[in-house]
Amino acid sequence: MAKQYFNDGEFEKAAVYYEKLVERNKGRTDYVESLVACYQQLERYEDAEKQLLKTLNSRRPHPPIYVELGYNATLKGDSLNITKYYEEALQQIQENPNYGYVIGERFQKYALLDKALEAYSTAMQLNPSLDYNFQMATVYGQQGNIEKMYSSYLNLVSGGRTSKSNVLRKIDAFITSDPESANNLKFKKILLENAQKNPDVLWNELLSWLFIQQKQYASAFRQEKAIYKRMDETSLQRMANLGTIALEDGEYDVAGSVFEYIVEKSNNALTTLNAQLNLIDIKLVEPNEKVLNDVQAQFEKLMDLYGYENQTLQLQVAYANFLTFQKDTPEPAIDILKKSLALPLSVRGKAFIKMALGDILVFDQKFNQALIYFSQVQKSLKNDVLGQDARFKVAQTSFYKGDFDWSLTQLKVLRSSTSQLIANDAMQLSLLISDNSLEDSTQTALKKYARADLLGYQNKIKEAVAELNDILENHKGEKIEDDALLKQGELLERLKNYEEAEFNYIKIVEFYPTGILADDAYFALGELYRKTLNQPEKAKAQFEKIIYNYQDSYYFPQARKNFRMLRGDAIN
Repeated sequence: MAKQYFNDGEFEKAAVYYEKLVERNKGRTDYVESLVACYQQLERYEDAEKQLLKTLNSRRPHPPIYVELGYNATLKGDSLNITKYYEEALQQIQENPNYGYVIGERFQKYALLDKALEAYSTAMQLNPSLDYNFQMATVYGQQGNIEKMYSSYLNLVSGGRTSKSNVLRKIDAFITSDPESANNLKFKKILLENAQKNPDVLWNELLSWLFIQQKQYASAFRQEKAIYKRMDETSLQRMANLGTIALEDGEYDVAGSVFEYIVEKSNNALTTLNAQLNLIDIKLVEPNEKVLNDVQAQFEKLMDLYGYENQTLQLQVAYANFLTFQKDTPEPAIDILKKSLALPLSVRGKAFIKMALGDILVFDQKFNQALIYFSQVQKSLKNDVLGQDARFKVAQTSFYKGDFDWSLTQLKVLRSSTSQLIANDAMQLSLLISDNSLEDSTQTALKKYARADLLGYQNKIKEAVAELNDILENHKGEKIEDDALLKQGELLERLKNYEEAEFNYIKIVEFYPTGILADDAYFALGELYRKTLNQPEKAKAQFEKIIYNYQDSYYFPQARKNFRMLRGDAIN
């Protein structure tokens, strides 16, 4: 009741209950401090001081009470006693250094940062076994003394007193993607100084981490090679992680160099295979007839080398996807995956193959067969994200097939999916179906949209764009118009018709600002300006619209992150 009254701002009532609690529980300093907080809210500073002094004179004094007395003197305007009480708090540490933590923490609570540092450092000087570097680093950060903060954190990790990941989580709040930012330069300088004084693989690891944050993947690669050599060439996992990050960020040259290095150095067949598959992905970024033929030959060699094994399912799926989505030859791909299904696989292994096989059967418009495989995965992994993804594919396949009612039934279940992405996709597709079924009982426009969506899935992009043009010309003013504009914009980007895509997105935000796809259009515009058209100011404006007008949007977290990054903020 005391807490509730305090939280509600009814401090008189809260004080009555805390007074009773203090009286009945002499040793509970938390009750005392809550009572004092009530008195301070009521400006009863004399009562607060009397209660604190009474507690201080009890049989078991609590040293942070001196800090509380000093803070109360500040509120009261008693300048003489402020210094006196704070000095007495610090004197407690001289008598018992173990008080350093509780007193330093209490100074921090009231933003008395210099006093907090004095408390921690005094305790550590008096008892070298104590370590408050972590607390001191936090205080330095609050003061804006970034170099000392970095040094304190690095002292912790180099001394083995905390994990590297724990320290990097703290430092990450001060690092930006700009290599010329003051905080980045300070961190790099300290790392290089440490590396010169005490050569250790730790400094290479931290430099590599910094270069990755700055998107300087070539520099990170140099550090990773040094780490690999100094670790007696035992593991290439760090190298593989770097290659994946560079690949996802579109830095194909560096990613290619990393994966080639892994192929050259690895003695592990699966590590080598994964690197080779990533190199194939890089080749397929800009495919032409020669590239496709070279890649097919490479896949055939890999299949001859690795064959059909439980451990190489990723190869079989990658080859099947290549034959289907790049070569437009789904039949041999289906054969490959059916052979893979004959292997003695785990439940998840079977699900992995069945999902890939279902995707290829959808491409080949064998919808009923695809639905069987997706439904099997859904049943075998009911409470798993993969099972939920399978249910979404059942809905999507039913949509392509024109069975809108069954699709809607599946989508309604998925709106509460544990995966936010699946839930968002399910919501959008279910709204597309329901909105356009009410308005048009024949579902003519919806059938055209489903056809266009399937054509896009089959990489028949120009045909899909043309199908959507039919909707935009013959179904003007209908609810499906903004859906068609958004889908067409995405397809136009795949065709590299960026100006036309931009036009589509702008049309959505101008004509449908209150529609459910407005945030999608703003985000698509922002990413187009940021990633492709190199217009950061325009990109920032789109993300800002989402931040201020669409706080419940699926895109809100990423829009906020992108906006801050474009503005030059440190991203935590």
